[in-house]
Amino acid sequence: MRIVSGLKLFVIIGLAISVAACSQLARKSETGVVVAKRAQLRSSTAVVAADLLEVSRGDVLEVLDTSTVQETGERWLLVRAKNDESTEGWIEAVNLLPQTILDQTKQLAEKDKDIVAQATGQLRASANLRMSPDRSSNDNIILKLDSGASFEIVGWQRTPKPKASKATESDDAPKPGAPQQSQSSRKNQTDAPAEPDEANELWYRVRLPLVSSPAPEGWVFGKQVELTVPSEIIFYRTGRDFVAWQRLDDDSLTRNISSSNKSSVQDAKPGNWVILEKSSSSDGKKADEPDFDRIYVLGYDKPSQEHYTAFRSNDLKGYLPLRVDTSGPTRSFTIRVQDQSGQMVDAKYAVTRDDRGNLKVTAPADQSKHRK
Repeated sequence: MRIVSGLKLFVIIGLAISVAACSQLARKSETGVVVAKRAQLRSSTAVVAADLLEVSRGDVLEVLDTSTVQETGERWLLVRAKNDESTEGWIEAVNLLPQTILDQTKQLAEKDKDIVAQATGQLRASANLRMSPDRSSNDNIILKLDSGASFEIVGWQRTPKPKASKATESDDAPKPGAPQQSQSSRKNQTDAPAEPDEANELWYRVRLPLVSSPAPEGWVFGKQVELTVPSEIIFYRTGRDFVAWQRLDDDSLTRNISSSNKSSVQDAKPGNWVILEKSSSSDGKKADEPDFDRIYVLGYDKPSQEHYTAFRSNDLKGYLPLRVDTSGPTRSFTIRVQDQSGQMVDAKYAVTRDDRGNLKVTAPADQSKHRK
């Protein structure tokens, strides 16, 4: 009886895990959007099944039925395509994003539509795009992004590192519906050299072009991200990391341009920049760590075709977003800073030109309150 009870408990736990892993998968009578660059609709779930139709990222499919392959645990969907023949066939569930989940990511993007990109980045390796900055389970995975995928960064957050197990330094967890990782594979990962333990980890909230993902926004694990600092300013780093940057020129050249093309446009015409820097002394390991601790304004002199330092602030506790206003005769940028009492206040810096045509940055009258 105890053995039977134990088996029942094992089955119940297994079912619970299976349901959780499938929480982001399309179900019968739903529609879904293809997330893979290319995928095949097949005559059956068998290995020897015939290919019926090739679909591409962004194609919408109607889900008619579901099936799980017992030998592998892979989940398949019987779908109907939107082509003239209304082709019906089977597709792996990992290749389809449910319309309901896509709508949720669009709601995230709608909330952030007025936030200008704070920086740009790309993935060092394939990684999961998630609904929230949490990798303790697979329930919030939207889809898996390809290595090299580029995006705009609209914000970031530090969250506690998962404590349930020795979390790896990547976010390459199995896609929803994929077979679970074997014990030997997990052992190989845990045998790898471990980095010093950190209590918190960095996540980026990213805005994605359609070429990379049908989901317009989500969260990406920070250690998978390489910031793509424009080549025009990257050589001006002096001991601190660039964490955010924006042009102080008229942004008509770069407005509504995808991340992959924006950097090339910026590089093509040198200009003036406001850059937010962060010291590496604390390594960003604290959850309440400021987003940046110094402001650096880089001007560009057209006659000499050289950049110069127009302004460099004292240390401060600064937080995103950085907002640049180039619409009026006087340009400015605004950040959030923490004053000595711990209160968050807006700090607006005016940007003008002196008699020689060089940039002049005027700090807020109470800037001294924000200095260490």
